[in-house]
Amino acid sequence: MTVFDAGTEFDRQVRTLVDLTYPALAGMAEDAFRGLLEPLRESVLARAAAMEPPAEGRVPFLIVVTRALVPLEEAVPLTTLAGKSKPGVIERFYKPGELERFVSIEELALPDGAVYVVFDVERGEEFCDVVPLDALATVAERNRTPLTIEEGLALLVQHPRALAKNKCYSLAGTRFGDRRVPALWISKGAPKLGWCWEGNPHTWLGMASAGARGQ
Repeated sequence: MTVFDAGTEFDRQVRTLVDLTYPALAGMAEDAFRGLLEPLRESVLARAAAMEPPAEGRVPFLIVVTRALVPLEEAVPLTTLAGKSKPGVIERFYKPGELERFVSIEELALPDGAVYVVFDVERGEEFCDVVPLDALATVAERNRTPLTIEEGLALLVQHPRALAKNKCYSLAGTRFGDRRVPALWISKGAPKLGWCWEGNPHTWLGMASAGARGQ
């Protein structure tokens, strides 16, 4: 059995964010940014005994940096596919300024603050070719909740292999109040943040979800 060191993984995730210039984009010095994240370590270590190492399509936890610190328009280009260098892009069908109006759904009850941790994250490829509304019903039956855009970006930032051909994922924890469901998929060798209709299944698009959140 592989031993998983949650503290080491926490340090790796912080280092990844720093290397991707998150502190500068947040308008913070590196030490201040690290200091903002450090209190999250306690929440992670409190759950460490039950954690398993990251596997394809599933990770034990992610540090989430919200748009309150780094705007989505600046966070998306920081993503890449595994082994690739082309930066992520935003689908042109999002009208100027519209993306910021996609917000987390109330039932998520996200932690307060600009940073937090999401636990027990699944890419959700089992929901490929399933109507998103039906996938959401199954997720809820399992006492899980859909990922937000920021959480989906965190998964891709920390685990680029999570976004793969025919294994892309919807982010239904963020909505506009209409039938559109944000999603991350692959376009021209790079990640793309777009949206799909809640009633339309796609063979290549699953439903990402989480078991819990905390600070």
